[in-house]
Parts: sequence; C-alpha cells; structure tokens
Amino acid sequence: MPASSNAFFHHPELEGKITDPKSSFFRKFRLASVFEEKPELHWVLEKLRSDSDREASRARTLAEHRDRDLWIFAYGSLMWDPAFHFAEVRRACVQGYDRCFVLKHTYGVRGTREAPGLMAALDHGESCEGLLFRIAAQDIETETEIIWRREMVGHAYKPTFVTAMIDDQAISALTFVADHTSEVICPDLTREEQIRFIASGVGFLGTSKEYLSNIVSQFATLGVVDEDCSALLREVEEYLAVNG
Repeated sequence: MPASSNAFFHHPELEGKITDPKSSFFRKFRLASVFEEKPELHWVLEKLRSDSDREASRARTLAEHRDRDLWIFAYGSLMWDPAFHFAEVRRACVQGYDRCFVLKHTYGVRGTREAPGLMAALDHGESCEGLLFRIAAQDIETETEIIWRREMVGHAYKPTFVTAMIDDQAISALTFVADHTSEVICPDLTREEQIRFIASGVGFLGTSKEYLSNIVSQFATLGVVDEDCSALLREVEEYLAVNG
C-alpha cells in the first residue's frame, strides 16, 4: 500500500469522527483504579485479569508480530475511540465472523447487575464490516499495551488474528473475538432481552444505546448500511418510546 503521512488519506470523511488518541479517556485508562473509587463495584475487582496474566497474553499473541506494522480490526468502540496512535485507517470486511450483541455488561461500564447493558463482540458468523487501523512497527510495544489494558482487562475476549479484506487485498489483522468460556458472553439472549438491556444499560462510560448509536453513526459516515445494527437501534428506540 502506498505510504502517506496522513492517516486519513483513504478516508478523509473520518477525520474528526475518531477521537484523537491524546485526548482519549482510554489512553491512561486503569479500570481497577476506577473500581477502587466506586465501593459499590469492588466485587468486580476479582473478575479482572491480573497485570501479569494480561501481559503474558500480549506477549504470546505478539510473539511473531513485532517486527512489522500491525493491523487492528475494529468492530465496536475502537471504531470511534481507539485510544492508540495509528498510521493509517481503512474500511475493511472480515469473513466468517459477525458483530453480535452478546456481551452482557453488569460491571458498571455500560450496565449494572440491577440493569444490565449490552455490547458487541466478534463471533463466528458470515461477515463483519469494520475499520482497520495500522500501527507502525516502532509503536507496537507502547500502543498494544494500551489496547490490552482496555480489551483484555477481563475475560470476555480472545485475541485472534483474522483475515480482513480491503477491496480485494487480504490483510492479517489482530482483533478480539468472543470467548464463550466467559460468564459475560451470552449467545442465547432473546431479541427482547437484547433490546431491553441496550435500552436500560448505563454505567460510567455512558449508555449501551449510545454505544449502538455510535456504531450506526460511524457506518453512516462511511456510507455503510448495517441492517442488523440499524434495525436493533430502531427497536430500542421504539421500546424506549413506549417504556421510557
């Protein structure tokens, strides 16, 4: 791919639509510290990965990928707030996976035990549109530490290399897929439960509905129509119109 000093060279419409990493909340994010300041969430601390376990996961995953640029496939909140510095962003599609709303949030992030929230995870399916971010080789160590601190703070995901397509070009990219051994991955939720959790879930990062709205909004900027996300958002709004 031709090099450019402008990360938004291929998608100028995204400039201003992606949070500057320098101002991102997640840049210096320490979830354990957040929970320590919220006594009602102290029970969550035992659910988190230890620093050593998280760093061991990062070392294993990146063992053979530190000598060249690294691509990250984003399908959820990384699409508008990656928090890491990137050299390039591209629209891409991954075959064999779907964006599935199966991540039940009760840890106070976008939902609680009393009013669960719901977010997306990448799970086996047909195909998933998203964004690819390229991290320059010299930045991999610092930037992936930030990614792991955010995505691998708990046990919801498995770091996985997938094949992402940019037009007809295949790119090996790192992403985070649903770990079905985790208690927070709930693939058997009914549609009614998904709607209710997204409608009611709220935490210190905002609401589950905002999360879904951001996905739809980012796709609208790209001219992508994700029927599943758009339909789910409409149903959530209809639910709220009736139930408040």
